[in-house]
Amino acid sequence: MATKKLAIPTEHIARSIYFLRSAKVMLDSDLAALYGISTKRFNEQVKRNLERFPPDFMFQLSKEEYENLRSQLATSSSGYGGRRYSPYAFTKLGVAMLSSVLNSPKAIAVNIEIMRAFVRLREVMATHKDLARKVEALEREVKDDRQENQEKFAAIFEVIQQLIEAPEPKKSEMGFRPEKS
Repeated sequence: MATKKLAIPTEHIARSIYFLRSAKVMLDSDLAALYGISTKRFNEQVKRNLERFPPDFMFQLSKEEYENLRSQLATSSSGYGGRRYSPYAFTKLGVAMLSSVLNSPKAIAVNIEIMRAFVRLREVMATHKDLARKVEALEREVKDDRQENQEKFAAIFEVIQQLIEAPEPKKSEMGFRPEKS
């Protein structure tokens, strides 16, 4: 069974992934928007299947977590038509479980894209950790000589700039091409 290709950019999904309680999570409202349903209907489906969502799959934000997140996101307060309850946060495992609760072709396609975004985020974080380790190793090597330090840090900044500006790899065309003589 082929799944329908969605027009949801991975970057859009990645911006909806937050780091709370030492886990990467997505909020119920963001997930509902991706699935194209209201947050109320989304949460109704989840609550009908609570046994599928243990605490390491889903948790409700505390009042403090919600206030902190709301201030960062600049969302409306509950007194002006906003949420009355703290949102639910779904870990990667919880998002995967949603595919058994929300079982439509669109839900399956959305879940696939969300899983890809989680994997991409993990790859990016691993790349940054590797770069951080290399910078720390270089800092340990640096001697007191100022000129030598400046040269080493200039080299570091040049490599970082190259990483930031790295172009997307070109896709090679498939098929037979006769050699030019």
